[in-house]
Amino acid sequence: GRWGRKQQKRLSGPVAGSVAAAMQALRLPPHACRLLLPALRSRGASALAYPHLHPLGRRLYAVRTAEQAVLDKSGARVASPSQAASEKKSLAAESKSFAVGMFKGQINTEQVFPYPSALSEEQAQTLQELVGPVSRFFEEVNDPAKNDTLEKVEDRTMQGLKELGAFGLQIPVHLGGLGLSNTQYARLVEIVGMHDLGVGITLGAHQSIGFKGILLYGTPEQKEKYLPKLASGETIAAFCLTEPSSGSDAASIRTTAELSPCGTYYTLNGGKIWISNGGLAEIFTVFARTSLKDEATGEVKDKITAFIVELSFGGVTRGPPEQKMGIKASNTAEVHFDAVRVPVENVLGAPGAGFKVAMNVLNNGRFGMAAAMAGTMRGIISKAVAYAANRTQFGDKIYNFGVIQEKLARMAVLQYVTESMAYMISANMDQGATDFQIEAAISKIFGSEAAWTVTDECIQVMGGMGFMKDAGVERVLRDLRVFRIFEGTNDILRLFVALNGFQNAGSQLRGLQQAIKNPVGNAGLLVSEMGKRIRRRAGLGTGLSLNAVVHPSLNSSAERTIRAIDLFGGVVEEQLLKHGKKIIDEQFVLKRIADSAIDLYAMVVVLSRASRSLEQGHSTAQHEKVLCDTWCMEAADRVVQDLTSLRADSTRQFFKNLRSISKAMVESEGVVSPNPLGI
Repeated sequence: GRWGRKQQKRLSGPVAGSVAAAMQALRLPPHACRLLLPALRSRGASALAYPHLHPLGRRLYAVRTAEQAVLDKSGARVASPSQAASEKKSLAAESKSFAVGMFKGQINTEQVFPYPSALSEEQAQTLQELVGPVSRFFEEVNDPAKNDTLEKVEDRTMQGLKELGAFGLQIPVHLGGLGLSNTQYARLVEIVGMHDLGVGITLGAHQSIGFKGILLYGTPEQKEKYLPKLASGETIAAFCLTEPSSGSDAASIRTTAELSPCGTYYTLNGGKIWISNGGLAEIFTVFARTSLKDEATGEVKDKITAFIVELSFGGVTRGPPEQKMGIKASNTAEVHFDAVRVPVENVLGAPGAGFKVAMNVLNNGRFGMAAAMAGTMRGIISKAVAYAANRTQFGDKIYNFGVIQEKLARMAVLQYVTESMAYMISANMDQGATDFQIEAAISKIFGSEAAWTVTDECIQVMGGMGFMKDAGVERVLRDLRVFRIFEGTNDILRLFVALNGFQNAGSQLRGLQQAIKNPVGNAGLLVSEMGKRIRRRAGLGTGLSLNAVVHPSLNSSAERTIRAIDLFGGVVEEQLLKHGKKIIDEQFVLKRIADSAIDLYAMVVVLSRASRSLEQGHSTAQHEKVLCDTWCMEAADRVVQDLTSLRADSTRQFFKNLRSISKAMVESEGVVSPNPLGI
């Protein structure tokens, strides 16, 4: 039709350069170009037509991936027959993760639209019965200020929490726990986060990471032995990973475990630092280096193994409580292991699989941190709103002033995004999703930074009153600071988000370059991929859409999101082709890619949640629409700015400047420039 003729004319105009660029991007060899160009010419506008969408919004032609490689800058490695076979099977195994998809320029909607609800009627009823008593307990029994002053959780609070079953929220009922789902758990964690983060760390260090390894990897015998007492709070658990020489670099731990000649026990030696519940725990999940023989080659290698260690084994000592900036009510201490005999039955998971155990425990628990941060913000926002509504200055309530209105509005948006992420991820997990680690990392980064910003702004709204101890906000600010550090610093998690995404995008490109080796047999795939790149470079968009899953009144925000995802997919591919495997060293680039990924995921989760509220006619639906639109407006602009800057020469010079300034500071052991007075 007329639209097609118009596009066909474009193919000989501005798009012509885009065709060449697209072929170059795919690294097509000359013979492949000669074979595919006639196909493009013969198809004319159809080469530029938008691809058919999967019913769930995923492009079918972009699914040929391999799992593990980042594309080498010099070109893809030749795949073995087994690799080729695995790539053909990749359609069935393709990740349903939205975050994974967006790095490939795809939209995988299955886990994000509609906004998931993972509670059965019975689970909802159980949760309803728990929310009231837990909320009243924290309002009437727990005293966060006193816990902070005492630098410990009061005994009556600890006992009350045990009676509530708070130490075994996710332990199965037959083992003495409450058997809650991830979503139920998140709701209760949100209540704890709203009232006392010190208590939250005590509970979280116990079950979110302390014994989580036993839940995930324990044998039936290990679960029967340990979980009942852990569920009742009779014994407390701790997670022992961090050492003086290994913080974010968990693989560099030095604690060792040597198998005895008789093969019945390991001898554990080493020390761990900054262990939450370290001075309280009687059960420790400990990670240590073990020597393992490769049965195929006979080579002996050091690998990390996880162990369940009891205080009663002997040789386990704990240091005094650390003096901390915040979360003072929680116990943090060193734990040392001196020739501790650990039975082989206490290996957690397989020997040598400890790193996987540690990473999966941390990945599995991060959504809970987002839920806690959402609760913290909910409580803090109430304080800020109450103050703004009652404080009069210049003859008017301060909530009528624009600067205060902007602060309150931004606080509400950040809380809404964080809460939406937390329950999106918990529901995904409850529904059986296995690929959620990027989303979980994003939620931890976003939630911890949003809560800090919201609490800082609350103090600003309250002015001098917010700075006073009696207001209770300064304690929350002190408590919050550590959340950007532990369970994966936000800086390291940003690299994790970006590199994990690049790995998946690299796998897709490797699959495409493998297809190029047989351009005739894969002509449909290659023409489709080239068409996508031609449209992207010509500014036509690649045909992605959220119209089928987003409420019509949110279409403008959905379109912003689509344009941003299109740009994101293109820039990710450009950077991957430019740097290849060396992308791992481009941390300035990785940070900006991660920031964009965080913004994009946040846009999608609020679009999903607000759409559900609008479709179901919730009383707050219009308010949620405004929250969603407000977030998407600014987030889309940030994504465009961050990503387009990576294409600019000025940005490369900016990165060089940062390196130069940093190097000079290290050489000068501080600030380089002298005082302007010269004195």
